[in-house]
Amino acid sequence: MSLRLLFFVSPVMRLSLLATLPLLLLSTPAFTQKPLPVEGTVPRYDLQTEAKTKGIVEETKLFTWGSRKDFVELILKSGDDTVSVYLCPKSFEDEIGVTFSKGDEVAVTGSKVKQDAADVILAREVVRGTDTLMFRDNKGKPVWDWRTGK
Repeated sequence: MSLRLLFFVSPVMRLSLLATLPLLLLSTPAFTQKPLPVEGTVPRYDLQTEAKTKGIVEETKLFTWGSRKDFVELILKSGDDTVSVYLCPKSFEDEIGVTFSKGDEVAVTGSKVKQDAADVILAREVVRGTDTLMFRDNKGKPVWDWRTGK
């Protein structure tokens, strides 16, 4: 609608058009932004690739994964191999009162998947000494809430 046509429109119509124009202009960037990553952008637990491995914790890291900025990764030394194990959000690890340290011997049951062309294990269960820690249920669904991390 050109500005000349605004002169031929009733004052009420002109006011409503002028009031909605800034709202349209301000809301447009919100629709053109990239959506935040969600759970669907991370690899899914696959029961068909579930395997067990044992190793010694070499390092514990926090990294961004999907919408989580505090995901815990264990780097295990298993024989001559180095294995990356994705556990859970740090807040869940804190809630269940567990931490992993260099030198801990662990046995991991999880799904071997690809993440950025690398093999990683999505941990379902980790056994350390006499403690068995569950991070996912028997179907591979996380036992923590993706939104809260707990």
